[in-house]
Amino acid sequence: MRPDSFRRNWWRVALLIGGVTALVARAAPAQTSTGSIRGYVTDSSGAPLEGARVVAVSALTSVPREVTTQARGYYALLGLVPGEYDVTARHIGMAPQKLHVRVLIGEVYPLDFKLAASAIEVEAVTVVAATGVEMRTSEAATNVTQQQINNLPTSTRNIFDLAALAPGVVTQNDQINSTQKRFLAGTSGAGSTPAYGPDQVNVFVDGTSYKSDVLRGGVVGQDRSRGNLFPRNSVQEFRVITQNYKAEYQKASSGIIVATTKSGGNTWQGNAFFTFQNKDFVAADSVIKSLQGASYAKPDYTRYLVGLSGGGPIIRDRLRVFASYEGNYQDRSSAVVINTAVPAGYPALAPYNFTQYNGTFGSPFRESLFFGKLTYDATPNSSLELSLDDRHNSDIRDFGALFGQTDHAFSIANLLNVDTYTGRAKYSYFKGPWLNETLVSFQRSRDQSNPDNPGSITQFFCCNFTAWIGSNATIQDFVQKRASVRNDLTYSGFNKGGQHVVKTGVSVDFLTYDVLKRNSENPIFVWTDADSFKVPEHLELQLGNPLYNTTNTQIGAYLQDDWSPTPRLTFNLGIRWDYESNMLNYGYRTPQDVHDSIAKYYADSIFKTVPLDTTRYFTNGTQRPRFLGAFQPRLGFSYQIDRTGNTTVYGGWGIFYDRTVYDLTSQEQEALQHPSYRINFKRFPADSNNPNLVTWDPAYLSETPAQILAAVGTQANARQVKLLPNDLRPPKSYHFSLGMRRLLGSWAVQAAYTGERTNNVFTFNWANIDFPCGNGGCFTQHTIPGFSDILFATTDGKVWYDALAVRVDRPYRRSSERFGWGAGLAYTYAKRQTQGFNDDFSRPNGSFYPKQPRNDERSHVVANWIIDMPYAFGIQFSGLITLGSGLKYDIGDVLRSPSNPPPQLGGFTPPQSSFLIPNAWAFRDVDLRLRKDFPPFSGTTLGVTVDVFNVFNYQNLGCFNTFNPTDPNFGKSSCLIADPRRLQIGAEYGF
Repeated sequence: MRPDSFRRNWWRVALLIGGVTALVARAAPAQTSTGSIRGYVTDSSGAPLEGARVVAVSALTSVPREVTTQARGYYALLGLVPGEYDVTARHIGMAPQKLHVRVLIGEVYPLDFKLAASAIEVEAVTVVAATGVEMRTSEAATNVTQQQINNLPTSTRNIFDLAALAPGVVTQNDQINSTQKRFLAGTSGAGSTPAYGPDQVNVFVDGTSYKSDVLRGGVVGQDRSRGNLFPRNSVQEFRVITQNYKAEYQKASSGIIVATTKSGGNTWQGNAFFTFQNKDFVAADSVIKSLQGASYAKPDYTRYLVGLSGGGPIIRDRLRVFASYEGNYQDRSSAVVINTAVPAGYPALAPYNFTQYNGTFGSPFRESLFFGKLTYDATPNSSLELSLDDRHNSDIRDFGALFGQTDHAFSIANLLNVDTYTGRAKYSYFKGPWLNETLVSFQRSRDQSNPDNPGSITQFFCCNFTAWIGSNATIQDFVQKRASVRNDLTYSGFNKGGQHVVKTGVSVDFLTYDVLKRNSENPIFVWTDADSFKVPEHLELQLGNPLYNTTNTQIGAYLQDDWSPTPRLTFNLGIRWDYESNMLNYGYRTPQDVHDSIAKYYADSIFKTVPLDTTRYFTNGTQRPRFLGAFQPRLGFSYQIDRTGNTTVYGGWGIFYDRTVYDLTSQEQEALQHPSYRINFKRFPADSNNPNLVTWDPAYLSETPAQILAAVGTQANARQVKLLPNDLRPPKSYHFSLGMRRLLGSWAVQAAYTGERTNNVFTFNWANIDFPCGNGGCFTQHTIPGFSDILFATTDGKVWYDALAVRVDRPYRRSSERFGWGAGLAYTYAKRQTQGFNDDFSRPNGSFYPKQPRNDERSHVVANWIIDMPYAFGIQFSGLITLGSGLKYDIGDVLRSPSNPPPQLGGFTPPQSSFLIPNAWAFRDVDLRLRKDFPPFSGTTLGVTVDVFNVFNYQNLGCFNTFNPTDPNFGKSSCLIADPRRLQIGAEYGF
């Protein structure tokens, strides 16, 4: 089928896929937010019992689910809401058996019954201890339980913090002044790499994807917000999958989080909490204190975290409701300290009176998170869920201390608003071996930033004296709207060659991207000390049409089979296919002046160093075929070595496609539609005859960008050109793993090798910059009349990741009414390397970045525990320990001057300190929590909490000087990458 024909007939293709899917298996749902129970029913001799009834009754809602055993006595209870169940097996002439189990999200719980012959049906009840670790899956997955969500110490209540309980996953360090929160896994790296960091992750809540197609961060709203994606008090539990996730999961090539939300039960229950922290509870930042000396004073800071949740029956056993709210109220301040002692010899600075900008200014942050859910069990074989969540963040920021300086005036402040609304309707039908679930959802996400103090030009003074004054130069507004329809199908009645659970499904997402990017429309004047600040060195501005809008349709289809040829061996066989109607601006036409100018100069030396294939980068609107090749086979296995199921070998291999965000692919349009201009001014006598420099006119300080450009005319630097390849491909990853799990009493131990290979990493290269000295400081910048820089995008970047992932878990459980405990350890020994890119813009080109360690932390440890201490006044003691060997940094610069030594890629490791192991860790953090619950009163409970973060006040250093080994400050740190010790107090009330 030709691409244009496919574009016109995509709906026919979708119907065809849906029809084929329906033939493979009757209607059934995705299980991205549910679990299942599977097993065999036999008599006491081991003979299979066909036709036995197996009924699972939810302990929370009393809602039953029933199936009948098939050949070989096999049964499968599919699509179970995670929770506790009483599971009963009955057969005529046999004594019934009841088992009480706990099913985790995403888990396939193996549960076998042996029924004894009996004329009288006497029901035996047995509680089966849950391992807390799914032993038979081929996925590398970690479940985070309600006990861990409620009781482990995390400062911001962001579920991403607890994702670090999974080996191979790290989250950005929790800092009071951090302005974003992300999690990374596998090839994403241990730190935040702009060009390839957290973009390739995804989060599913009740089956709905929160993928960000427009901005960075992987999920909506996480590009630059200090807020949370979702209210934590509405999350029942979640699962972190880092390897070999099945074909039902889409739009991710790294780690994913799958969460299920709470539903009301048959009794009304609620919860309210409050926590408090202020500057008196926070230790001093040692780096800032040493820099400011005697003038140091703690900035003002107060934070309140509040929440309320509750639910119960509207109609008992039929209709239930749950709702929650969380608020994050922060009042912080940031000091502006512009050096009042202006260096001598700069009389031009005197009129500015920089002291007027100094002081301490408020930087408030407000967050509101809402969630509501209705669950209706319409019939014994069907249910309906309606839910809505709402997120709003408001943040005044980007002034005071930025980039190691405190010279950004309050007038530079930016107001950031982040809003996300998601509504979903989910219908489930289940009968016998069939399960049907249809999910319809709508999501609108907005990321909007505006100058908090508009109306004045922006000025930057550099470099012996530095200051930023004026208004913030940029207005941005990113809106992503997604309407989704998804139908997934599962059938467990096929038993040819063993037992099969066949799943298949189709999803169609209709997306709209609306972007406003008025970058630098407020002119930025840059002054330097080279001429004693008499004339600006240059002026930066943008002008043109700042609107970028498009629509996109995403279609996904998958088929997978969980095949058990024997009860101890399972193969997970699947394939997925994804398609986007407008992944790239397919109808884009290369402007004629761009085409002609580059073609004319193609034969010159300009493109000899970096050849530019114009047939690949020029398009007349018909030369960009849709990518139809996103076929993703995924294979896995697990084998139970012993009869008791205590030891399992597992592994897998798969291909995973993701996407390049719209903010990058729209830049070819943006560069010409809303171009950047740089006007360089004459400052010295030698500049008088330079035609490329403009005579300074103080009137420019009060003129609009259009007026300035009209006055300057052709002397303004010309437009930049950014070219995208017509055959642009989305990021593609290969996953492979092999591991073993072992039960040792109440402990579960697993170890695995996990590997990832990622191709098609996006970056821009410079086509008009030549480095005749190789990787040295001498370069030649060629110009094309009418244009400035020529950049072209490639997807030649690659990432390698290999890791040993070890996990030890003893899930929390009570051995008595007053005592219970649980603990866990995640250890990752990894090596991560990149090639062919630096970040979004690899100056001058990807060949300057050979295969090298990148964001590479070899050892990473996360330990957690929860312990009830009945003999210590009934206090519960819990904690998190995070240790890291530290990221490797490059020494020197690939764009060095010829006189400097060659760079040492990954040659610098931060200083190591001791914790249990001598001199092993560059990062150390120990967080503790104490909780005291008082005796219940009239059906209500009250608990108080004390959290201490970084209890030993470790100074985790970052921002190391690694540029020049001869610098006396080489290897010194200029910032902390995690906050010093903080205290937090709180209370929780249950009713």
